[in-house]
Amino acid sequence: MTIEIKTQSVEPLRHTFSNVSRRQGADKPASRYLEAMFDLQPTVNFHYKPQWDPDHDLYDTGRTALVMEDWYAFRDPRQFYYGAWTTTRAKQQDVCERNYAFVEKRGLLDLVPESTRQQAEAIFVPLRHAEYAANLNNMYICAYGYGTAITQAAGFNAVDRLGIAQYLSRIGLMLDGNTSESLDRGKRAWLEDETWQPLRRLCEELMVPKDWFELYVAQNFALDGLLFPLVYERIDGELQRRSGSTLSMLNEFMSEWFGETSRWVDATLKTAAAESDANKVQLEAWLRHYVDRVAEALTPVAAQVFKADAHGVIAELREALTHRAGKKAGLEL
Repeated sequence: MTIEIKTQSVEPLRHTFSNVSRRQGADKPASRYLEAMFDLQPTVNFHYKPQWDPDHDLYDTGRTALVMEDWYAFRDPRQFYYGAWTTTRAKQQDVCERNYAFVEKRGLLDLVPESTRQQAEAIFVPLRHAEYAANLNNMYICAYGYGTAITQAAGFNAVDRLGIAQYLSRIGLMLDGNTSESLDRGKRAWLEDETWQPLRRLCEELMVPKDWFELYVAQNFALDGLLFPLVYERIDGELQRRSGSTLSMLNEFMSEWFGETSRWVDATLKTAAAESDANKVQLEAWLRHYVDRVAEALTPVAAQVFKADAHGVIAELREALTHRAGKKAGLEL
């Protein structure tokens, strides 16, 4: 006896949501990223202006000097929506946990010279406070930015910064034998040590600007664009030369995260600059101002490791950032 199983294919009447279809120009299948990003921000039915800012609507394009015809033009090249972002970070966390467990199990930090351990603590632990400031700044962008395309990515970035702060705290705990004394020393250094006051002052000043895109440029391009290469490439490389790859294993997430996030930052600036000459002029003015401020603030940090060569190191990093701005975003510093 033969049994025939017949199948029937059902052609869907619609391939995606109407708002996505209108933007793509046809009813064709869309990625989950597009469906989870387009037009999620409310634009109508606001009954009153917020009492804490009566000059603006709850979601208002007037909160920045930049002007965009379509605020959903800021596509994230990583295609991060909540599901993709959490999956990516979970995989990275698994790798980091294995690295940390390997260093602890093998006692690799015990093989690092005491002078190098002290220098690593003096550099990495105070930076957790800078990461918390970066969290606050990106949450501001998420709260006051316009369009889910950029605000959801800023929200992911803000949570990432808390994760980096926690990793830096764990490095301190591993260096001090889980006594938390390194965290106390790091906090005192951040509040009192002259080395950290220019950077601390800058982090606090960045909490003042009302223009959320100005803050985006200052934090995510200028500050991160100099700080991460300085700490996780130059300083990490110098410590690696003295003690092997132990400390680099503990910093792997930060290095990988910066390379990935830079793609999003560069794409955002490129899109904004290409929109109009006025946008381009404004972005370049912000960049010139904040790159100068960041270079000044990071020079004392670089001097902790590179001594008299600190100015040269900062100059090289600044030149690289200038090249990145021109090549990746079409902006001239």
